[in-house]
Order: sequence, then C-alpha cells, then structure tokens
Amino acid sequence: MRIISLVSSYRTNGNTNKTVSLIEQQLLSIANKEKITLEIEKILLSHFDIKTCCGCRACFDKGEEKCPLKDELLFIWEKIYQADGILAASPVYVEDVNGIMKNWIDRMAFNCHRPAFAGKNVFIVTTSGGGSSNHTINTMKNAFTTWGMNLAGSSKFRTGKQMDSVEIESRYSKEIKKVAEALFKAVKNKSNQRPSFYSLITFRVQQKCWQKSTQCQDTVDYKYWQRNEWLQRDCNYYIPNKASFLKIKFAQLIGSIVAIFYM
Repeated sequence: MRIISLVSSYRTNGNTNKTVSLIEQQLLSIANKEKITLEIEKILLSHFDIKTCCGCRACFDKGEEKCPLKDELLFIWEKIYQADGILAASPVYVEDVNGIMKNWIDRMAFNCHRPAFAGKNVFIVTTSGGGSSNHTINTMKNAFTTWGMNLAGSSKFRTGKQMDSVEIESRYSKEIKKVAEALFKAVKNKSNQRPSFYSLITFRVQQKCWQKSTQCQDTVDYKYWQRNEWLQRDCNYYIPNKASFLKIKFAQLIGSIVAIFYM
C-alpha cells in the first residue's frame, strides 16, 4: 500500500504539516497492526518548482508533456499516479485553499479533461485559525472528483494561530485516528469500486460531452477517452465498480441533464 501526503502549507513547522504528520503516524500504526506494508511519502508543494499557469492551453490541446513551463509538476503527477491513496491538506486562506494549493490545482487542470487518477482514494484535510470553511474543502473536492478520484472523506481542524504537535494530538486525537482509519479502510477495501452518487454524475457529464463532441475527435482529450473505452454506451464509470443499478441509472439521468448546459 502506498499513500502520498500532499501538503500545501509553506510553513514546514506549521499546523497543517504537524496535523498531517500525526495522521501519518496513525496510518503506520494501523498498517503495523494489520501486518500490511505501508509506504508513505510526503510532498510539500512549497518545496517544488511549480510555475504559474500561463493559459496557453498546450496541456489541453497537445498533452501535458508539451507544457512550455519546464518545472516539477509532472514529477508530482507521477508520484500521485503511482499511489493508492492521497492525503491532501491545505491551510484556510480567506475562506479557501491557500495560493500554493490553488496554483497546483490550476496547473493540474488537464486532468479535468483526462482523469488519469480515476478510482484513487483521497482524504481532504484543512486547518484554520478560526472556523474552517466548507468552501475550502469543496475547492479540493471538486478538483479531485473531477479528476476521477474517490472521496474517502474530509475533516476540518481548528488549530488557532500556532499549536505544537502535543497539543494538536491531545485536542484532536479522536479526529486524527478517524481520518487515518477512513483513508486506510478506503484503500484496503477498495472503496473506489463503490463510487459516490456525485462521482457517477461527474463521469456521466464528462462522458456525454465527449460523446457529442463531433468536432473534437482528433483531439488529445477525445482520443484519451476513446482509448480508455469510456465513450461506450455500456460504460458507467472510469473503472469497474459495484454501484447499484438504480444508483447508476439515476446518476446517468441527472448527469445527462446537467451535460446539456455544457454542450
């Protein structure tokens, strides 16, 4: 089992990174008890060269490897692609993710067209000095689910201006354990095979749009969907799944209606 911790805080000794480290310790403890080999790698986005998107559309039109910004974005992309689960964490800035996380999400936008992370489990964590907003979680949730990921859960930590690890663990020990258990269980039990209603709708919207894109059949995006056989009428999700018949059909109905507004 391989999990990537993705932390967007610039402060390596800040509340976000401390909270993630405590969750990682719990994950390793759970894996040890269950005698499962677990590898965790932490990626501090602030430590990588991730340039600001210039809006040239090269990643959309020609493929992400054609991006003129030669930095470390695709290195991180590969790390996530090889992982089974992702623990994504951001501090709350002005009721949203911080700039580092938003810039990374913007640069990863090509995954909205070509969901290479289909079926991977992600758990979202936010930290804030005051009341941690749902808007921050929704920013990450909307990105990750559009990229095909399965949301294993989300959690908000109110940590004040600065806490040491002992205080965070003391105050939030139950929540930290809950986060670790949820992500570990999602990866171990392959929860991605039971996609949420929202995820099924997201897939259907994308599928209908590409099925109707008669003028885009020579594009990188269309060929990607065609290669993965996601355009076939009997395909209801990115990966084989165990969603109920009624859940799939209802999601397809709603997704088909929503897709009308995008076409």
